[in-house]
Amino acid sequence: MTLTQKIITIAMVILGTVLTRFLPFIIFKSGKPTPACIKYLGAVLPSAVFGMLVIYCLKDTSFLGGSHGLPELISIALVVLLHMWKRQMLFSIAGGTVCYMLLVQLVF
Repeated sequence: MTLTQKIITIAMVILGTVLTRFLPFIIFKSGKPTPACIKYLGAVLPSAVFGMLVIYCLKDTSFLGGSHGLPELISIALVVLLHMWKRQMLFSIAGGTVCYMLLVQLVF
């Protein structure tokens, strides 16, 4: 990349960051109620994102060969159990990730 291309790239990254940080405050003023469609998206998008994450993580899993997907299934079960126990998404995801990495590195 030339110096000009690097400067343009950095400027675009800065612009994208600033827009995503400040645009909601510009569009939705503090005195007005939040539109119903935004409330709906706020309610359904977290579940949709995690559903897509599960599908993405399992897309290349071979259930017919190798370890038959056991590390993945064990880790998913742990994520579900941790989430039912603590109700903390990050804790559940971290626990499942650590479990999966340990299983893949040490067991399977």
